[in-house]
Amino acid sequence: MMKNPWKILQERSVYDNKWIGVNEYEVLNPSGGKGIYGTVRFKNLAIGILPLDEEGYTWLVGQWRFPLEMYSWEIPEGGGDPALPPIESARRELKEETGLVASEWTLIQEMHLSNSVTDERALIFMARGLRQEEAMPEETEQLAVRRVSFDEAFEMVERGEITDSMSVAAILKVKLLLTTGAIIK
Repeated sequence: MMKNPWKILQERSVYDNKWIGVNEYEVLNPSGGKGIYGTVRFKNLAIGILPLDEEGYTWLVGQWRFPLEMYSWEIPEGGGDPALPPIESARRELKEETGLVASEWTLIQEMHLSNSVTDERALIFMARGLRQEEAMPEETEQLAVRRVSFDEAFEMVERGEITDSMSVAAILKVKLLLTTGAIIK
């Protein structure tokens, strides 16, 4: 393991809310030069779920993404309390956004979403053994839910229609697992 080459001279909080904190650091960089560095500290885990049914279909959620100022198709996603087991958050998010309940869960990917400026950690699960119930989206969510073939979701990634990093990673990972025979549709 490498030793941290950065030296923090001073740290200050410049913004804080219930989801994120932004800190600014006066630093000596790895070459010894003085500078500043800003970080966004996330207070929740990023949780993503790729549901896959026995017919080879998955569910995508469409919504307007405020920071991007654009509409986005994604796998079901949301925040998870780091004090709880991540699978609990995954179960809750899948049910809230799609109404699906799964009997089989597999952690398929762990990622850092933008590690040059944030500490955001993502966990992506594949959900199988699906049963449909009623969705219960949060009041801040205006969602469109589509059941599409997994192949169509993969083609949407190839065409650049799905750009959300967790969705792209989940779909590519499941495609790899299907291709290698590690899982079967």
